[in-house]
Amino acid sequence: MTEFTVKQLSRFPVKGLSAEPLTSVTMSVAEGFPGDRIYGFARHNSGFDPQNPKPIPKDRFVVLLKETALAGLHTRFDAQSQVLEIRESGKSRKFLMQSGQERSDAAKFIHQVLGSADPEPPTFVSSEPHRFTDVSVVSPVMMIAVSVLNIASVKALSQQLNRDVHPARFRANVEIDGLSPFSELEFVGHTLVFGDVRMRILSRTKRCAATEVNPETAERDLRLPYLLKKHLGHTDMGVYAEVTTNGTVFVGQSGRLEI
Repeated sequence: MTEFTVKQLSRFPVKGLSAEPLTSVTMSVAEGFPGDRIYGFARHNSGFDPQNPKPIPKDRFVVLLKETALAGLHTRFDAQSQVLEIRESGKSRKFLMQSGQERSDAAKFIHQVLGSADPEPPTFVSSEPHRFTDVSVVSPVMMIAVSVLNIASVKALSQQLNRDVHPARFRANVEIDGLSPFSELEFVGHTLVFGDVRMRILSRTKRCAATEVNPETAERDLRLPYLLKKHLGHTDMGVYAEVTTNGTVFVGQSGRLEI
């Protein structure tokens, strides 16, 4: 099968924090997924300089790879008002991130709630249009790559493991359904078409230990990279794609894979 339907759209304004679901998004060439991973909490001595932004490895940020408890925080960041809301254990706190003091307070709060072993709290950083995607260190093109997940592949993996695997573990921008399981992995260089929007598949997405964390329980309960390798012979789930024509993508939209 080469036809599919867009099931979900998500951006992650702050790297490592909660997804922001969208009903539609306007895509532009050379700009990546709008508003995605523009901000982040860089660890103490991360080496990131907002005045001279360079890609740094994902483990230099507060992310699920190292901070399992991060999945237990529910956050919402409004890029326009710069208000970050953090909900934890039924309580909510809001921080106005335009204020240096409140940025510091938010960082201290996260540092404390996560029980971080770092000697100092992280620093809230941004240097738009620089993006903190996991593959930003690979190339400028990969920095603005859009992550696409085939739900059929996740369902097939769940069946092989005899265990429910939630798509949210993979933190994708675009979730599609209708393609044959894992078929997207075989078509690097080919194009996904969403109405006027075209995205060329750049690479398969190699998965790390961050996917081991259950997004609902905030527990590391499934060794997904190991299990992917054991059952499928690789650690890939989903693909990265480059926007090659402008347009709008929306939930419920039909699309196709050009072979």
